[in-house]
Amino acid sequence: MINLLRFLRVELHPEYKHLKEFLTSMPLRFHNNEGKVIYKGRNELRVFEYQGQEYVVKSFKKPILINRIVYGILRPTKAKRSYNNALELLHIGIYTPQPIGYVNVRNGLFLNESYLVTLKSLCPYTWNDLFNKKFSCEEQVARATGRLTAQLHNHQLAHKDYGRGNILFSFESENNVHLELVDLNRMHRGPINLVHGCKNLERLPATPQMHRWIAEEYAQARGFDVEKCYELIRAYRSTQSGKIDGKY
Repeated sequence: MINLLRFLRVELHPEYKHLKEFLTSMPLRFHNNEGKVIYKGRNELRVFEYQGQEYVVKSFKKPILINRIVYGILRPTKAKRSYNNALELLHIGIYTPQPIGYVNVRNGLFLNESYLVTLKSLCPYTWNDLFNKKFSCEEQVARATGRLTAQLHNHQLAHKDYGRGNILFSFESENNVHLELVDLNRMHRGPINLVHGCKNLERLPATPQMHRWIAEEYAQARGFDVEKCYELIRAYRSTQSGKIDGKY
């Protein structure tokens, strides 16, 4: 524990400075298996309740040896990139769970652990849920996704893991849909043209009708031809799935 604290770096959002102790304790909390695990794969997500508020903490997988040096002294860690990217998205009006801060743990020049802490999103669904049950707001979610994607691209940003689990949504009615983006550590920056913009959607499963709704909103927001957008989106998606995406 002494070594962890000695090489522990914490950065907090200015409005959440009172949570420094909570963030500082994160390595020990994970080592003690505290929190509720909600995802475990390459990285791990846990929900913690602290002083009456729920937080999601993402623990990034320990990098390979060479990257432990790179992330230790040369490049921002995935946790730091995720935190900064979240702040940037919020600044341009794109929703993501409120970033609280991040924690990096080094052993000398080597990165050992890194954690991202956010408020727990109130969105109960992911894009993938559209394929497991029927939603009355399906069209609205698809259209909102087209507009959100265009907004990102118009700001010369593209989510590099734009998949079924990284678009969250909630709705109070068919006309009141809310989207949030997560898993933000990999973002492309630079001009995004028609072809590159449509290719960015290739990992997102959708029926032809869903792709039509996305294409209509995306094309309108970016001044592109709807039919060309639709054709490109469908073509790029087919290279990923090899078939038409099924539902329910």
